[in-house]
Amino acid sequence: MAKEEPIVTFRTYYDPILAQIERTKLEDNDIPCFIADENIAGMNLLFNNAFGGIKLKVFERDIKQCEAILGTDEAIITDETPETEEEAVATVTCPHCGSANVRYGDATEKKYGWLSIIIAFVFAAFPFYSRKAWHCFNCGKDFK
Repeated sequence: MAKEEPIVTFRTYYDPILAQIERTKLEDNDIPCFIADENIAGMNLLFNNAFGGIKLKVFERDIKQCEAILGTDEAIITDETPETEEEAVATVTCPHCGSANVRYGDATEKKYGWLSIIIAFVFAAFPFYSRKAWHCFNCGKDFK
C-alpha cells in the first residue's frame, strides 16, 4: 500500500481571483494544486472569514518550489497603484486659490441636477445621481 502524501494549505486569500491567478502560475510550472472553499466564499463573502478564507492547497513536498515561484509576489496585491492616485491628486491644484489640498468626490455645491430632484420627488426617493467634482479644502470651492 502506497503512503499518501500530505496536502497542506500554502496560502489563504480573501479574493478568489487572486487565488486563481496564483493557482494558474503554479500549474504552469507543473505543480499540482487546487483551491478549497472558493464556492463558499462565492455564495456570500461574509462566509469567507468563517471558513478561514479561500485556500490554495499543494503537496507538502512542493512547498519550496511554490515559494520560489510565487515568492513574496506582492505585485498582484499592490497593483491597485495607490501611489499613482496620490501623484494624480498632488498634480491637481485648485484654480481659485492654488492649493493642492483637494480631493475628487461628490460635489458640495450644486450637488444634484434638476432632473434628479424631479425624479426623486415623483418616486419619493433620495436623488440617485450626485454630481462629481474636485473639492478644495482650503477655500471650500468645487471645480472640474
